[in-house]
Amino acid sequence: MRKFEGDELVLASHNNGKIVEFSRILAPLGVEVLSAGDVDLEEPEETETTFEGNALLKAHFAAKATGKICLADDSGLVVDAMDGAPGVYSARYAINETGERDFNYAMLKVLDELRGERDNRKAAFVAVLALAWPDGHAEVFEGRVEGTIAHQITGDQGFGYDPIFIPEGENRTFGQMSAEEKKALSHRGRAVEKLFNACFPKLV
Repeated sequence: MRKFEGDELVLASHNNGKIVEFSRILAPLGVEVLSAGDVDLEEPEETETTFEGNALLKAHFAAKATGKICLADDSGLVVDAMDGAPGVYSARYAINETGERDFNYAMLKVLDELRGERDNRKAAFVAVLALAWPDGHAEVFEGRVEGTIAHQITGDQGFGYDPIFIPEGENRTFGQMSAEEKKALSHRGRAVEKLFNACFPKLV
């Protein structure tokens, strides 16, 4: 397992929330987190069929383009009764008829697909993080939380599919939980913990 050494890390994302979160976590180590926008990095087309494949694609693309160590992620909702959909297409599944991203629209699509499925509503949120070096080396970490799909949209917290996902052992959706409650259970949080334990040991 290769350790991170350096004072700069590119997060291959334009998501300001992710930039702020990783910057806060890595600040004690003197590591500056640069966004895709900071280094004029375009987003490559996600052509892989797995979360790991897309995370690696984005991380390698960014490392090659910038010459820096780069971190990328891919995540989504996997529903058993939908043969794993929406899966890697979770974000694209939310594109409505007008071409805009609308997760309320996406959630209604999932609920419609599961209409009549009272028992088989198993699902999971999956997140994969890929840390890539300019020489082509990469480390990959997966976080997963099992659960079920609710029968209706419930809650207004979180984002994406949170209001229809009930994590295992709970009777509320992620959309009904505070940010701190969700953080303790989330797929991305679990992936981040694995990443830091392996590659940033000074943090643990």
